[in-house]
Amino acid sequence: MADLRRVAADLGFEHPETLLNSGNLVFGASSVLGADDATGLRAAIARATGVDADLVLLDAERFGRLAVANPLRDDGHEGREGREPKLLSVAFAEVPGALDGVAPPDVDLGDEEIVVSPDAVYQWLPAGVLASRVPAAWWRGLPTSVTARNDATVRRLEALLARRAR
Repeated sequence: MADLRRVAADLGFEHPETLLNSGNLVFGASSVLGADDATGLRAAIARATGVDADLVLLDAERFGRLAVANPLRDDGHEGREGREPKLLSVAFAEVPGALDGVAPPDVDLGDEEIVVSPDAVYQWLPAGVLASRVPAAWWRGLPTSVTARNDATVRRLEALLARRAR
């Protein structure tokens, strides 16, 4: 994760921090970032680490809005009490609005739940992500890249962003 922080700092991003060892990079920027910035960051990370992976860049406002919009979170909803955050997943879309009109997969999900919004896919995975019944082909067929985080990580990122905003 030190490589990610160094790459971000070398590109001029402000106060880069990482969370966990799963590619969660948080930094400040002096202007609104766009697709060219994401492409440049991805290329710089690939040069520094040898890993060329999809990169989804979210500003703090969008991240926070999508996190709290999770319709499957416990948060006092009837029938959702005691849901473990590690068994909830949020897949954030790279392109805002790109998932508008995407239907959930037409398969028997068993106890799983899935909600597709224009900007994210929310999942309740009571048997864990590895046992998900959502076909890999459904994910590959989405019109934009997504990056998924369990809700425990999402909540930690929310706390990190709140701390940075003070």
